[in-house]
Amino acid sequence: MWHDAPTQAIERTYTRIQRERFAGTPLQHPGLRVQAVDVQRWQGHWLGALVTPWCLSLLLLPGPGGNWRMPAGNARLALHFPVGAIGFLGNDEAGLGPYLSAALLPDMRAFAAQHQAVRAARDALGALWDGAPAAAPQPATAARATAGAAAPTRRRLLGLR
Repeated sequence: MWHDAPTQAIERTYTRIQRERFAGTPLQHPGLRVQAVDVQRWQGHWLGALVTPWCLSLLLLPGPGGNWRMPAGNARLALHFPVGAIGFLGNDEAGLGPYLSAALLPDMRAFAAQHQAVRAARDALGALWDGAPAAAPQPATAARATAGAAAPTRRRLLGLR
């Protein structure tokens, strides 16, 4: 459980994953680096986006409030945002412990530079709150999300509607 924003731990862990599991693979975009983006409190936990040279994802790590749930096996846990339900997979990594992730973009070649990938990550986080701007979380504050009418597509979350 994380009492403070786990931004640095996310970046350290995924930099290690890049070095240990992705070194020398063609899956990596050479112009991008690992960066946790806008990690903030949501329903007592920590929600943020993650830019890596190989993918763009949403992450949710356990915080001091709320009930923490992990899906069994390879099942997805549907979390409800104003934009709709998003399926998260359970993970457990040394340096982070248990957390949930939802891949948004598995191919980072769409970005020429880091700042473009970070902008897409921020846009995806903002799109979670489409239809309910008052529910958008603020850093270090909890917000309550409600179920949306339709499940969002990755393209919609990235502003590619």
